[in-house]
Amino acid sequence: MTILVTRPSPAGEQLVCRLRAHGRIAYHAPLIDFAPGVDLPRLPQGLALLNAGDLVFVLSQHAVSYAYSVINRAGLQWPSHLSYYAIGRPTALAMHRICSLPVEYPREREISETLLLLPALQKLAGKQVLIMRGNGGRELLGDTLRERGAAISYYECYQRSPIHYDGNEQSAHWQRAGVDTLVVTSGEMLQQLYTLVPDYYRSSWLLGCHLIVVSERLATFAQELGWSTIRVADNADNDALMRALQ
Repeated sequence: MTILVTRPSPAGEQLVCRLRAHGRIAYHAPLIDFAPGVDLPRLPQGLALLNAGDLVFVLSQHAVSYAYSVINRAGLQWPSHLSYYAIGRPTALAMHRICSLPVEYPREREISETLLLLPALQKLAGKQVLIMRGNGGRELLGDTLRERGAAISYYECYQRSPIHYDGNEQSAHWQRAGVDTLVVTSGEMLQQLYTLVPDYYRSSWLLGCHLIVVSERLATFAQELGWSTIRVADNADNDALMRALQ
């Protein structure tokens, strides 16, 4: 098994290091880079406008990192009268480290659908919700919370942008290296990888690779693109990806 990890830095590099430490052949080719989001400067004001019992959702560790930079630089504290939620355990732990407050998260799959099952999120009439996220992404969380009575404010804390590769050159290199297993952690990156690889290498190599993804939704998308050998990790963190690669 020769593994290509497309997860962005630093998590992608960390996963490759762990795989190599276990004797696996693994390469890192991040498909996405990150930069500060357009709403980051107004995040402190957005938090200050929330009332006791309002809710803050953080959707990734990148959102935590960029939010911390602006809150810390302003010399502010995270309001203790708010309720904090994260999409999964790693993001919740990262948020807890910077705010020292409880952060709720779904104990099963790290996706919006399971987060929305939490009992405290069923009736939200009169509540304000601030969602810290990247550019674009799914609207399921905000739309559902709005249907349950909340007023929603999105704050783009970071921007994702594609890293450009020469498709022919990289595809030939990956095929020569014997890459037969791909780790892809978002639909955006799966589409980017599919588009990057030219038709010849797509049919002769890419779609024949084993594909490791992090949700059933992503597995369905992969099937639509033409993959047939797909495994869904039981979560989106590197521990779960290591288990899926056993």
